[in-house]
Amino acid sequence: MASQIDPAVEKATQEFRRKFQAVRDEIGKVIVGHTEVVEGVLTALFVGGHVLIEGVPGLGKTYLIRTLAEAVDLKFSRIQFTPDLMPADIIGTTIISEDPASGKRTFEFQKGPLFGQIILADEINRATPKTQSALLEAMQEHSVTVGGTRHQLQEPFFVMATQNPIEQEGTYPLPEAQLDRFLFKLLVSYSNKDELKTIMDRTTTDYRPSVQKAMTGQEILGTQNLVRRIVMAPHVQEYAIRLSMASHPGGPYAVEATNKYVRWGASPRAVQALTLGAKLHALLDGRFNASFSDVQKIYLPSMRHRVLLNFEGEAEGIGTDDVLKDVLDKTPTMSEAAA
Repeated sequence: MASQIDPAVEKATQEFRRKFQAVRDEIGKVIVGHTEVVEGVLTALFVGGHVLIEGVPGLGKTYLIRTLAEAVDLKFSRIQFTPDLMPADIIGTTIISEDPASGKRTFEFQKGPLFGQIILADEINRATPKTQSALLEAMQEHSVTVGGTRHQLQEPFFVMATQNPIEQEGTYPLPEAQLDRFLFKLLVSYSNKDELKTIMDRTTTDYRPSVQKAMTGQEILGTQNLVRRIVMAPHVQEYAIRLSMASHPGGPYAVEATNKYVRWGASPRAVQALTLGAKLHALLDGRFNASFSDVQKIYLPSMRHRVLLNFEGEAEGIGTDDVLKDVLDKTPTMSEAAA
């Protein structure tokens, strides 16, 4: 089989694996622990998706994306979302400009902070839905329209939004339709004792890490194209589809937990996330075809923000991840018809 692999693809794969490790190592100079979160963010970047990260304040969410921006040669922009932030504050606005010499006045578009390549949307759920929608539209279209003129955003374009848990005061939960535009939702947990010690050693001393550029924008775009050349066999694709459909209550593949606790299941974007994420995992493993295990590894971050629990699930304190883990356990890799 190795002889059938395009030598150019094989070479590009080896180079990407080296570059991926280099970027991860640079981030590791600053970020302690949170391995799954770091890999999830990098996976989304390299397949062309966006990430929503949830966690209480002070866990290093903002520091992570700042460090990523330093490790890749892309323009970084941070937007601090607040209740008084308006769409024009992030997109930009058209102003009247006057030529000092001629006195002629013209309309000129002043670009907002959204015109970067790596965008940190910090505490997105503190802004009103109107401003949230302005960002999420740019994420989907990779462009913005102001005054009837369409402005294309520079590629690659990657958004990492952070949010505090919705139980905290002063937050506006993102609607499900907007959540669906994120490739992954990643959860940042508290650091353990050893990690906290390392954090203290780094942040309360004269330790000053020097983060080096390890990848360029063109290399990232090349990786996004490379991922799409990885093969997913029909039976693996069918497994990813059944896993997504198993989140639909009353559907043909729904498990007991789905029917009991889920109000709405995942959209087709979930299968897209499962497919692209699985292909990247295969690429990192040096394989040119995605497997069942690749799909399983990426299942929770791909699905947790696309499934809405019903009243019974919320009343019983059931978590979305609890339902999804049950789906993963009870959905066979091969359908009965194939078996």
